[in-house]
Amino acid sequence: MKTIILETPGQFTFTHTFAPETFGEGEALVRVWRIGICGTDLHAYRGRQPFFTYPRILGHELGVEVLAIGDNPQGLKVGDKCAVEPYLNCGTCIACRRGRTNCCASLKVLGVHTDGGMREIICVPVNKLHRSEKLSLEQLALVETLGIGAHAVQRAQIEAGEYALVIGAGPIGLGVMQFAQAAGANVIALDVNAQRLAFCQQQLKVPHAVLAGESALNTIRDLTEGDLPTIVFDATGNAESMHRAFQFLAPTGKLIFVGLFLGDVTFADPDFHRRELTLLATRNATSADFRHILHLIETGVIDTNPWITHQATAETMIEQFPSWLQAETGVIKAVVSF
Repeated sequence: MKTIILETPGQFTFTHTFAPETFGEGEALVRVWRIGICGTDLHAYRGRQPFFTYPRILGHELGVEVLAIGDNPQGLKVGDKCAVEPYLNCGTCIACRRGRTNCCASLKVLGVHTDGGMREIICVPVNKLHRSEKLSLEQLALVETLGIGAHAVQRAQIEAGEYALVIGAGPIGLGVMQFAQAAGANVIALDVNAQRLAFCQQQLKVPHAVLAGESALNTIRDLTEGDLPTIVFDATGNAESMHRAFQFLAPTGKLIFVGLFLGDVTFADPDFHRRELTLLATRNATSADFRHILHLIETGVIDTNPWITHQATAETMIEQFPSWLQAETGVIKAVVSF
């Protein structure tokens, strides 16, 4: 079967490997048809992805078709089109026992800690397959990346009418914006890239967009009638941005770190206490998030049409991939057909 392997940073190999032929109880063989390219994949290509070893088969944003299924199919059948929840959890640790499977003590993510979906056929647990009879394979491949934003918004517990600032208008930030709007928030987008901000307003109908700079704080204060937002999401994974994010919060506000970087974040403790702020982390997504996303896309609350800006086949991806790292390419989401 066709397989793409990231041998070392900056070096893909297109090859053929043997397809899996057996699977256990509670598992299924699936045909991978579409793969979304994630920031994790870009970081791995650059050699900057934490907790990562080479060689590795990338691919964790997957639109698949069930080829064969064992006992305990949980309502699935051959031919079903599914999104894949790529977070392989143990089911027994304290996080799993509390329903927080996204924080499993021994979590392995397809395409990151173990080989993923850049191949024609893979074996996955049945409970990680989320079927839709309405969505296209491209839409199903977007569910995982939307899951990050959906889970972050669930963590924030937004109240209708709240001002929510989303810092970073990359794919993860865009997902946060969509789910924050669906939760009733009055969303403000903040980014250094004017083109991305225009996309937010024109395609995602985000009401407010602010270009990062010296006047950004005053602009956001004016938009919130002097109050500042009560919810701030930082989806940049940038240390400086995460440090500055505290300044945008109103007293009693919540700051949710969606992006990750390898280092320490510091903040002024007296100011943190004076405003009685809440700081939250968010990681991956849960099965409940996946079901929620599928429902919102199927009912038209979330529109995925603007997302896919670049496409490739398995045969052409290696040549195109380096260009997707360049800001001038304007990539929002690239999808590979396998």
